[in-house]
Amino acid sequence: MKFTQTTLDKIERILDESEYIVRYERGNFQSGYCILEERKVVVLNKFLQLEGRISTLIDIIPQLRILPESLTPEVRKIYDDVLAAYHTSE
Repeated sequence: MKFTQTTLDKIERILDESEYIVRYERGNFQSGYCILEERKVVVLNKFLQLEGRISTLIDIIPQLRILPESLTPEVRKIYDDVLAAYHTSE
């Protein structure tokens, strides 16, 4: 997976279609992010560079309650790619 703004935008579409809100904020995040599951909000450290944002979202997405069947076909492919990238990084 390439670390480009386009890739980040595609990954964020997964969260958008799953009704999660992605926010970039300042804070003491030990892992660079915080998940507020009840509110469906993912907060990333705003100081992360592009590569860090993409890598962090790849780590986060498998932990979220995302229904693949609710995604559009295009976003479902991106979701499958993210899961594959996550499993190869473990």
